[in-house]
Amino acid sequence: MQSMENANKEGHYKFLILTIAVGLLGCYLRFAEFPHATLVSNIILLFGAIIALRAVFKILD
Repeated sequence: MQSMENANKEGHYKFLILTIAVGLLGCYLRFAEFPHATLVSNIILLFGAIIALRAVFKILD
């Protein structure tokens, strides 16, 4: 029962929303026209994916 209470904490889902926003920012930057746009968007997408996985594994814990 304690793990279900941990999984339903509001903070986990706020963090997931933040990670989704970071991922979307990385996707939108792929279409930007500035020097090194692809590199910047790839780094942001990688960072978003890592923190999203971290959030999911915290929920599953």
